[in-house]
Amino acid sequence: MLAAALVLAALWVLPLAWAVATSLKPESETTRTSLEWIGSRVTFDAYEKVWASGDLARWMVNSAYISTVTTVLTVTTCAMAAYGFSRTEFRGRKVLYGLVLAGIMVPPQVLIAPLFAEMVSLGLVDTYWGVILPQVAVPAMVFILVKFFEGVPRELEEAAYVDGAGRWRVFWTVVVPLSRPVLAAVAIFTFIQTWNNFLWPFLVTTDPNVMTLPVGLVNVQSTYGARYAQVMASLVIAGLPLLLVFAFFQRQIVRGVAHTGLAGQ
Repeated sequence: MLAAALVLAALWVLPLAWAVATSLKPESETTRTSLEWIGSRVTFDAYEKVWASGDLARWMVNSAYISTVTTVLTVTTCAMAAYGFSRTEFRGRKVLYGLVLAGIMVPPQVLIAPLFAEMVSLGLVDTYWGVILPQVAVPAMVFILVKFFEGVPRELEEAAYVDGAGRWRVFWTVVVPLSRPVLAAVAIFTFIQTWNNFLWPFLVTTDPNVMTLPVGLVNVQSTYGARYAQVMASLVIAGLPLLLVFAFFQRQIVRGVAHTGLAGQ
């Protein structure tokens, strides 16, 4: 088991290590046919040129803001929807929940045209909310939270009802504190997905002041063509914040997956 884990880790780290090594080479040495991990010298010219070619600081702030707001709204709305499906009985509940689950099987690309038309009609093109709102409703996260809430003992909620608490108070003071591991995992997954999302922000933003980091870096790359050191440098810059997020919150990710009951499925 340990050997298999080490092999899988090596397979994951190898492309990242190659990207970093290529970004530190002189541009003239990135197209050599011989396999060389280290160039004749280590240089940060690629990073300097990428940073000077665009407003990376602003794009990072935009990505951080959009990812944070999207994460907060996604966790809040999906948690409330999941609690409603797992704890309340109402007419059409099974049908509505079935429609939510069906949304998992719909490719996001199918929804691009109607979503873009909706953003145009609402005047949200080239705005933060135009990027954020279509990413908030995530059926997969609702399903994960429903599975977790179904495992929360109902006796705890019933005790709160006996003490006079209403449904909202029970949700926020009993269920949410018990659900911190899975909520943390959902938040981290949502943040990473939103940060990496390229297609929708690319379509809905043309103003450089609103662009996210992936969109901005692609526009920068198109200006200097196939310069592999700079391409790899831009990829490292885009991925570094996510590596830091994973490094700091990996324990919450593992605990969240374990608590959903989906780890062995």
